[in-house]
Amino acid sequence: MAQLTTELIHHPYVPPEGFAAPQPGVFKASTVFFPTVADMRSREWKDKTAYTYGLHGTPTTYALEERLCTLEGGLQCVLVPSGLAAIANVALSLLKTGDEVLIPDNAYGPNKALAEGELRQWGITHQFYDPMDPLDLEAQISSRTRLVWVEAAGSVTLEFPDLVALVRICKNRGVPVALDNTWGAGLAFKPFDLLPDVEPGFGVDISAHALTKYPSGGGDVLMGSVITRDAGLHMRLKLTHMRLGLGIGANDAEAVLRALPSMALRYRAHDESTRALAQWCQMQPEFVQVLHPALQDSPGHAHWKALCANGWGGAAGLVSVLIDPRYSQAQTDAFCNALQLFKIGYSWGGPISLVVPYDLATMRSAWPAHLKTGTLVRFSVGLEAVVDLQADLARAMKKTLI
Repeated sequence: MAQLTTELIHHPYVPPEGFAAPQPGVFKASTVFFPTVADMRSREWKDKTAYTYGLHGTPTTYALEERLCTLEGGLQCVLVPSGLAAIANVALSLLKTGDEVLIPDNAYGPNKALAEGELRQWGITHQFYDPMDPLDLEAQISSRTRLVWVEAAGSVTLEFPDLVALVRICKNRGVPVALDNTWGAGLAFKPFDLLPDVEPGFGVDISAHALTKYPSGGGDVLMGSVITRDAGLHMRLKLTHMRLGLGIGANDAEAVLRALPSMALRYRAHDESTRALAQWCQMQPEFVQVLHPALQDSPGHAHWKALCANGWGGAAGLVSVLIDPRYSQAQTDAFCNALQLFKIGYSWGGPISLVVPYDLATMRSAWPAHLKTGTLVRFSVGLEAVVDLQADLARAMKKTLI
């Protein structure tokens, strides 16, 4: 008879099948067992028909991948440890020495930093284009261009580009186009069906998504996804993903799976509060410009309206303001410090409202012509009552912007 410790490790009991509950099971594994050597040699993880090693997929990660494909309208998905890892997975899959990547000048800062750092060191060049001018993108595409990034809305300044025109230029030139879809989240518009009633199937080639934001919704998970519709392109991404050893934790996958059913409700709540707050901000003399795609005078509003009207017209939970230049940077910082409900911190999509002041001049090739002069502050609107958020802003302004 085996010793007790051996019996506990090799216990024969197997729970019965058929258990069903609201949440899918959580499978944690590095090692996966095979009944025979022949079975081990025959299994294929690339098409999700079997399991070989925890890093290549478990029932939990497969379930999350499939639900995210449904969310964004894609067919294949890989999961990575962060939104930035999703961007890096795309770049390292599609680019090699001598290639070029084009990035919008208002893109997520770490995407630009990746191009200026590691990609440049590996002999991959980059150019920043004006996302509000499709002709600028068209002029910059060259024979070396192997990837174009698009972003809607733009990071921090929230301009909404003519996404259809940008994608069409890339399609006509035969260049893969990748979208940072964290803002739209699969809810504001469908990245793989930008013109569903006019040109079904017209859309981006790749959607990268920081699941850290709305899919998680709690401010406590770091995760990203890369979704495609093209099987060959997906395999390039998946093989790079495998070779880099990218993986996510089962508990993080569980957290996102649990949050997904409420995602649309939360997104709408963030959206409605942000629009109300943006309209209130427009009435404050301390703010010389309010940036939010749903505002008529916000850069790219017409493009947002044309694209997002296909759904319920979502516009996410971010709003930025330009504070009158008569106030110093120190006063702007003091304003942010004085806020009580808005916490100072990066990211967004969680229940708690956030605020960050930015030095926009250091983030753009030149000061955008469509922006007034001032100090930029971005708010991520959480799930607090909007009247309380307005009162918080009013108190802080009265205390510091004098």
